[in-house]
Amino acid sequence: MSGIMEHLTIGFGVAFSGLNLLVAALGSFIGTIVGVLPGLGPINGVAMLVPIAFAMQLPPETALILLAAVYVGAEYGGRITSILINVPGEAAAVMTTL
Repeated sequence: MSGIMEHLTIGFGVAFSGLNLLVAALGSFIGTIVGVLPGLGPINGVAMLVPIAFAMQLPPETALILLAAVYVGAEYGGRITSILINVPGEAAAVMTTL
């Protein structure tokens, strides 16, 4: 049981480091902008950021946090146009327009 707690402590230490929190905030902001644009969804946003994450030479866990934050931000951004102007930004946000 102590091994599990030790590994959880290490994992939370990596996830909540300063660089990873900054990258998560930046990724969710970029993802929200991508999600608001009609025709661009979370998968497109992540696909566009894979070469950028590779070129930045980020550690693997930081790059994964960046791509996950872009995906979640784009999912959220797709709902903004559905709520405000009743035009879904992606297929998953169609029911939000009703």
